[in-house]
Amino acid sequence: MQIRRFALATALTAILPCVGRLVAAQTPAAPVPAVQALDPNTPVYFEVASVKLNKSGAQGGSIRRQPGGRATVTNMPLRQLISFAYQTTPTTLVGGPGWIAEERYDIVAKVEGDPPMTPPGAGPDFVMLALRTLMAERFKLKVHRETRELDVYALVMAKPGGAPGKLLTPSTQDCSPETLRALMARGAPPAGTPNTPPGPTEIRCGARMMPGRLLIGGMPISVMTGPLGGMTGRDVLDRTGLTGLWDAELTFAPEPGRGQPPPGANVPAPDPDAPSIFTALQEQLGLKLESTKAPLEVVVIDSVAEVVPD
Repeated sequence: MQIRRFALATALTAILPCVGRLVAAQTPAAPVPAVQALDPNTPVYFEVASVKLNKSGAQGGSIRRQPGGRATVTNMPLRQLISFAYQTTPTTLVGGPGWIAEERYDIVAKVEGDPPMTPPGAGPDFVMLALRTLMAERFKLKVHRETRELDVYALVMAKPGGAPGKLLTPSTQDCSPETLRALMARGAPPAGTPNTPPGPTEIRCGARMMPGRLLIGGMPISVMTGPLGGMTGRDVLDRTGLTGLWDAELTFAPEPGRGQPPPGANVPAPDPDAPSIFTALQEQLGLKLESTKAPLEVVVIDSVAEVVPD
């Protein structure tokens, strides 16, 4: 196992922690505080970091940010790490050899200090920027950005000027950075990891995907666009005009091969009589997806090299 020590080169901000559950708070969600964004052009370095091939053969993977400036990556393909670090979607990450979607890696790393939380929409966090630097050094990763016209879906109100549906409501949950930090300290599961749904006395902060079900808690509507893009195969742009923080519960018929949990995951079976994702959005949330085109910034992989096992 190779360990490298670096100096931290820039101020750090925090992480948006993983989806999790905790006892319902009695106070409404506070507005997301302003956070000074990190400069993505200024390198951020892990103080210590190790990178290893994962040969377990397991299907699931995770990226976890933890208190004390720690980050743990388990069984993740490099392509997903690049997408995470550069905040892309599958359609806005272009190029690269086939092995970056096949070889899986474990990373254990730490930055100096204990950076504060970064709310959604505040730009890349310290883990993302430090991963960019780490991948450039260990995997010789080089990328560039360009703009391309792509097919997308616009997420809009089902009826112009209409109200949200009955399962899309303004959030009264406490998903403040302080609460999320406490949640993360309890060992919340990684973002995107399937879980059993929260009980009636619990809250959910973030986005939780299960087969045929999407739960959003205490987050902007824009948080929904990522999961919707993964289910529909196109990038989704938030054009609802809805502001503030929201709770949503969406039940739909999953497309074959999309959103499947890893073997052994404890998740409820999807409803065989549920509507399609397009119909469910309209009937349950008062939203709809409109097909359109839009110029999107894409990240193009110019070169990358396999890491020789230690």
